[in-house]
Amino acid sequence: MTKIDIISGFLGAGKTTLIKKLLQESFKGEKVVLIENEFGEIGIDGGFLKDAGVEITEMNSGCICCSLVGDFGAALRKVLDQYAPDRIIIEPSGVGKLSDVIAAVERVQNEAGDQMHLSSFVTVVDATKARVYMKNFGEFYNNQVEHASAIILSRTQGMDPAKLDAAVKLLRQHNEKAAILTTPWDQLTGAQIVEAMAGGHSLAHQLMAEIAHEHGIEHHDDHCCCGHDHHDHDHEHEHHHEHEHEHHHDEDVCDACCSLPGHDHGHDHHHHHADEVFTSWGRETTRKYTNEELQDILAELSMERGCGTILRAKGMVPCADKDVWLHFDLVPGEFEIREGAADYTGRLCVIGSDLDEGKLEKLFLLV
Repeated sequence: MTKIDIISGFLGAGKTTLIKKLLQESFKGEKVVLIENEFGEIGIDGGFLKDAGVEITEMNSGCICCSLVGDFGAALRKVLDQYAPDRIIIEPSGVGKLSDVIAAVERVQNEAGDQMHLSSFVTVVDATKARVYMKNFGEFYNNQVEHASAIILSRTQGMDPAKLDAAVKLLRQHNEKAAILTTPWDQLTGAQIVEAMAGGHSLAHQLMAEIAHEHGIEHHDDHCCCGHDHHDHDHEHEHHHEHEHEHHHDEDVCDACCSLPGHDHGHDHHHHHADEVFTSWGRETTRKYTNEELQDILAELSMERGCGTILRAKGMVPCADKDVWLHFDLVPGEFEIREGAADYTGRLCVIGSDLDEGKLEKLFLLV
C-alpha cells in the first residue's frame, strides 16, 4: 500500500527544507515519488530533489487547486500505476487550499481502494510571520491551518518565547486538534516529526492505555481521552509508541475507579471503558521549566492538594536554564525527573478522577 503525505504551507514557509530532512532521516530505503505543483511555469526545486534520488512529477502553469478534477487526479493515478511507490509526497502550491488537495486525494483513494492510504496532511508555518500572513492572506492561509492534521512551525530558533506562545495561541483559534510542532527542527529526529504528522497518540492516550491494560479496563483506540478525534477524515493512521516506564499495580487506581459514581468494589473492570472511569488533563506548552520548578510542582501534585485523585502524570518540557529537555513520570507516592530528548513541543498530562483543571493550570504555572 502506498502512503500519501500532503505537505502544504504558504510561500517560503520551508516545505522543501522539511521534505529534505524527512527524505534523509525517515524515508531512506523507501521508494518515494514527489508530486510538486509550482505556481508558475518552471518548477524551481526539482533539481535538488532529483539529486536526492526522488522521482518527480511536476504540474506547473498554475495552482494545484485549479486543476484538481482533471490533471491532479490523473497524475496521482499514473504515479500509483507506473511506479507503485512506498510513499508519495504531495507538495501543493503555497497558495493552494489544503482542503481541496485533501478532497482530491480522497477521491482517488476511493477509486484505488487498498492501493493507497492518506497518511498525513500537514501545514508548514513560518512562526515569525503567522500573524501578518493570517491578516493579509485570510482565506487561503487560514484554510491551510484549519485543515492540517499537524502544524509544523519553522524558524522558531531563538524566537522570543512570548511571541512563539502568541503564534501558537493564534493558530489554535483556527485548529484546536492538530499537533503543533514548536521545537526547532534540528533538535528533532525525522521519526519524531513523522509520528506527529500522522497524528501520533497523545500522552493522555498513552497513559490511559497503560492504566487500562494494567487493570483490565477496556480502552478505545479511536479517540484519545483529551477529546481529540484523530480520525477526522476517516483515515486509519498508523500509530507506534513504546511505554518507557514500569507498570505499577497500585491499589489507589482501583480505589479511584471504585469511588466514582456508579462503580462499586464488586464490579468487573472489563465492563468499563477507561475514559468512563478516569479523566485527563493535558496541555501543549512552549513554557520552559527549571528542574527546581518541576520538583516543586510534582511534589505538590503527588500530595493531591485539591487537584483531585492523581493516578498518573507524565510530561516533557524544555529546561529553562540548560539546553536540555526534562522528562517526568509520576505515580501515586513517587515521581522521577530525568533529562531526555526534545519533543515536538512541551507536553503535560495528568490522569485521575475529580481533576480540578483550574488548579492544575495554576500548579503548572500556565496562568
